[in-house]
Amino acid sequence: MSLYTPVLALTLLAALFAVGSVAMSALVGPKRYNRAKLDSYECGIEPTPQPVGGGRFPVKYYITAMLFIVFDIEIIFLYPWAVRFDALKLFGLVEMVVFIATVFVAFAYVWRRGGLEWD
Repeated sequence: MSLYTPVLALTLLAALFAVGSVAMSALVGPKRYNRAKLDSYECGIEPTPQPVGGGRFPVKYYITAMLFIVFDIEIIFLYPWAVRFDALKLFGLVEMVVFIATVFVAFAYVWRRGGLEWD
């Protein structure tokens, strides 16, 4: 238990700092709000009114985000493979060819469906 005492003390200190910061900002912070302070900041431009539902985004934004995640995960899997390439030998090469082929099939499918076009 004595090994965990510094960890518990640091956790308690961090929690006290977080709660104390929130409490002090509520006590010391400004109390007078006006329209300009409550508006969202858009680089000095007057904010445009938003629809009640928050508006609709095209689906292509989400498809692009999902593609980014897929290819980002592919890169994450390529790093350990590249580091241990000499120890994995032929098995590692075949495994990575299969992995890249499946990702390429997904990429070709999205490309053919027009997911990468911004017209």
